[in-house]
Amino acid sequence: MQSAADLARSGLPTGMAAGRWARRRPISWISLAAILISLFSLLPLAFIIWIAVQTGWETVSALVFRPRVGELLTNTLLLVVLAVPTCIVLSVALAWLTERSDLPGARLWAWLSVAPLAIPAFVHSYAWISLVPGLHGLWAGVLISVVAYFPFLYLPLAAALRRLDPALEDAAAALGLGPWRVFRRVVLPQLRLAICGGSLLVGLHLLAEYGLYVFIRFDTFTTAIVDQFQSTFNGPAANMLAAVLVTCCFVLLGIEVLVRGEERYARVGSGAARQQQRTRLGRATIPCLLLPAITALLALGVPFVTISRWLVAGGADVWRFAEIGLALGQTLFLALAGALLATVAAMPMAWISIRAPGPLQRVLEGCNYIAGSLPGVVVALALVTIIVRVALPLYQTLVTILIAYALMFLPRALISLRASIAQAPVELERAAASLGRSPLKALWSTTIRLSAPGGAAGMALVALGIMNELTATQMLAPNGTRTLAMAFWSHSGEIDYASAAPYALIMVAMSLPLIWLLYVQSKRMAGR
Repeated sequence: MQSAADLARSGLPTGMAAGRWARRRPISWISLAAILISLFSLLPLAFIIWIAVQTGWETVSALVFRPRVGELLTNTLLLVVLAVPTCIVLSVALAWLTERSDLPGARLWAWLSVAPLAIPAFVHSYAWISLVPGLHGLWAGVLISVVAYFPFLYLPLAAALRRLDPALEDAAAALGLGPWRVFRRVVLPQLRLAICGGSLLVGLHLLAEYGLYVFIRFDTFTTAIVDQFQSTFNGPAANMLAAVLVTCCFVLLGIEVLVRGEERYARVGSGAARQQQRTRLGRATIPCLLLPAITALLALGVPFVTISRWLVAGGADVWRFAEIGLALGQTLFLALAGALLATVAAMPMAWISIRAPGPLQRVLEGCNYIAGSLPGVVVALALVTIIVRVALPLYQTLVTILIAYALMFLPRALISLRASIAQAPVELERAAASLGRSPLKALWSTTIRLSAPGGAAGMALVALGIMNELTATQMLAPNGTRTLAMAFWSHSGEIDYASAAPYALIMVAMSLPLIWLLYVQSKRMAGR
């Protein structure tokens, strides 16, 4: 880190160098870029509100307050109420077993608890419906949703358990509390943030998911919106369903804020300089092994066995390499281009959040997270309608789909970039400016280069989301576009499960290395 003496040695007095940097630092144009990008990210939400106003209350009430919407709302509420608590219980149990007990093969079970993230949710559903053709309805949705999305809760819970100070539990035990009461009164409250954050992610994915529920014939707002759009292009009806879906998203966000509360979770000092002693399971070892084993069987065994079975049944005929190569190339191009655009768009906001924090920064950053919480079908529906009315030549072009990807996945890039920029000393920017470089060159030669690893991680997360994205790609992609997800969906929609199997296998194979990097990074950040 550059000190005042370093700046003095650069040839300018310290005060002069700092003053010149303050006058020349590129806050103005970066702030302008952050404001424009944040306002643009609210475009889908603003569009839904504008459509509701233009439609008029009488028509809105007729479209919203009808039996079909009530049925969809009931399905959605039941799905969230049943699946999210199940994910919480399963993830807490798995995290405790792999991080706090002497479970045999704990590291292996920990990785197997994260690996299901590499399998797209609609591939999970494809695998289950292939295995059990009669699997339909709410309980099928709950089962497949849990095995597909519980890792979103397991990851933060496992990381939180690694960071807890064992002295707190020792003190509670010294006061006469038993193991269960220590866990309930000391450990569980400290996991509240991880539970709330992970539950919010799971809930938002449940609201946004399309392919999973189409396979099992379970109607949700997302499936109804897509069906309405594809069958009749009924703008008002589809948009009002989207408005109700957006309202559900905001209700989830509000509940998460209320449950999270304002309690303090940080501690002063570094805590106990030792690792938590793992609990001996003793006679309970075999029963406890059943939980991760059964979970891995349901979340990983079923998809891999099903895909393998269809590959064997289809033989060499299902490997249409020309078609597969085209889909793979288009998927990689869209993933890389979308990830690059989202990362570049996130840079101004990430820089402002670290270098110039304040009320405006918090509002702007919140705009990006709100936009990122909207389902892809809502983003696509808003862009389709706006482009058809205002910029028809852009309809079904590469520009439109890349904008949609940037809006949907910008928060992933923002989080990674913000963490990397925070580790780049601002003194380096000042020193570069004091040596006569322009603000832009000073920023490029110091902070941007130092934050490149975080940017690469953010790009990988965005690319992972794009590779598995289905609804927005179907609605916005140019004519002739056929990604791996679209090709898989086309073949499975024709009940040609054997031809769909190679695409499922390739999507999983491409996602596994990224999930492994995410798993390793989470352990590294937790000090393990």
